[in-house]
Amino acid sequence: MNVKHLLMGVLLMGATTHAAWAGDIHVSATHGDDNADGTAATPLRTVHCALKMAREWRRLDDARVQGGINIMLEEGVYRMDKPLYVRPEDSGTPESPTVICCRQGGEAVMSGALPVTGWQLADNSRLPSRAKGKVWVAEAPRTGNRMVELRQLWVNGRKAHRASLFGEGVMQRMSNFDTADQSITIPTPDINLDNARQLEMVVHQRWAIAILRVKEMKRTEGGMTKVWFHEPESELEFAHPWPQPVIGGERGNSSFALVNAIEMLDEPGEWFQDYPSGKIYYYPLVGERMDRAEVMAPALTQLVEMAGTRERTVGHIVFDNIGFEHAAWTRPLHEGLVTLQGGIRFIDGYKLQVPGLFHKAALENQAWVARPDAAVGVQFAHNIAFRHCRFEHLGATALDLRYAVSRAEVAHCRFDDVGGTALLAGYFGEEGFETHIPYRPQVEGDLCSQLTIADNSIHDATNEDWGCVAIGAGYVSDTEIARNVVSHVNYSGICVGWGWTPLESGMRNNRIVDNQVHDYARQLYDAGGIYTLSNQPGSVISGNTIADPYPAPYATNHRAFCIYFDEATDGYTVGGNHMTKGSYGYNQPGKNLRVND
Repeated sequence: MNVKHLLMGVLLMGATTHAAWAGDIHVSATHGDDNADGTAATPLRTVHCALKMAREWRRLDDARVQGGINIMLEEGVYRMDKPLYVRPEDSGTPESPTVICCRQGGEAVMSGALPVTGWQLADNSRLPSRAKGKVWVAEAPRTGNRMVELRQLWVNGRKAHRASLFGEGVMQRMSNFDTADQSITIPTPDINLDNARQLEMVVHQRWAIAILRVKEMKRTEGGMTKVWFHEPESELEFAHPWPQPVIGGERGNSSFALVNAIEMLDEPGEWFQDYPSGKIYYYPLVGERMDRAEVMAPALTQLVEMAGTRERTVGHIVFDNIGFEHAAWTRPLHEGLVTLQGGIRFIDGYKLQVPGLFHKAALENQAWVARPDAAVGVQFAHNIAFRHCRFEHLGATALDLRYAVSRAEVAHCRFDDVGGTALLAGYFGEEGFETHIPYRPQVEGDLCSQLTIADNSIHDATNEDWGCVAIGAGYVSDTEIARNVVSHVNYSGICVGWGWTPLESGMRNNRIVDNQVHDYARQLYDAGGIYTLSNQPGSVISGNTIADPYPAPYATNHRAFCIYFDEATDGYTVGGNHMTKGSYGYNQPGKNLRVND
């Protein structure tokens, strides 16, 4: 199916949305009752019960499903204590889609947060002297019989910063990276961290970061300190060569930051959660009153999971004018984080003693990876759409179209304040598949295909994991990424391709057209406003406007480009792009890459 036919199909799919003859189920967060009948006069309270009612209508072949089902959410915030699961039984048809939307022209927000209340001035001897009498403390909210463990906290709609030795976004150059000893040597901190038992080191390494839980620190000669780390991240960080920190790079050694200790809570806007007490400490900004502040702690990692199976997919589901907010990202608290690229994390990896795979003689490393957590996840689905939705205040990936998603549309959505990648799509070699081996699914439909990602705004993504991207697509085909505006990301903007291989796989006929990308590569280099990997026959990059990358302060090289054709990129026809003071970057491109600019 070509793009023209795909767009026509999407329009037809949406033609019945909000049809007058459809069955409507009404929901209100403020005055609904899940024992009600779901009419406008007596709405339900939760989206979960509304979806269950729609499921029963379809099971019983109720007459109200003939024109489609509209789950009409009243404007407001829907506090969720569990994810919304959308199953094959919830599927609509071309003539009868299921639409989850906000009525009255407002916005309904699905939130995974709990409020933090009961703030009092803190009295803790470990606080820095300059912060004493200024820091407030509250008990962590509880879900079930457990306190909520946090890596993110929002105060009055603003993301607060975890306590840091150098201040938010500020780093310091390391002195040594020792793979044999599995240690990093740094200048000795100017404060005593002997009692800091939750300390983390954030490591800047080329095109990615690592988050390493500190196990031990030992002062050495010359005003230096050696740092060792917990497993599993220590082995991953030091065994795998790409990426690793650089000692003696073009622009100096790689950098680090120390975070997450109450001893470093010395700036307004910072916070810290103690373990095992769960107490949350916060240093208010000037003018903030904690007796009036809205403090939100994300308790759910996932808000929506739309999942079918290969045999029974989910289809004809639309989310329209829905906000998704306050999903957590806590994984590094328990296992650290070491990533390969684009936020795709290692589960195993090492340097080969004897290089080479069957298709790549010089390959010197092996890697097994997994995808990051996502607020909204979709797999084994077709004819699904997210329109006019807002994804905001999220810890990891906002929206992930994982496996076997076809004829899907993400359009006119806004992504803002996202910790990881805004929109992820396609397979990335996870689940036991060595990531450098070309992916060729035994079942063709397992490849994500015929995706339309268009007219979206993405701003301030990648603010937790700098190595993530705005739009990341792995093994996808017949996918159009068009007319999106991308800004303020820490690595690359729009990335398509995976595998680092010249061999043909399922990737083909992808179009990256008429997008605007600016203020990218704000922290990491080896980046592109548009970035590609591997062989993608029949693909196009055209009509894009890309401003030059941000002068990343801690990058160890100068490799940041407007359009970067990274390893084995092939099959693209490129032309008509406008690049402001920028250039193309090339790394082992294929013979069928056609650049006409």
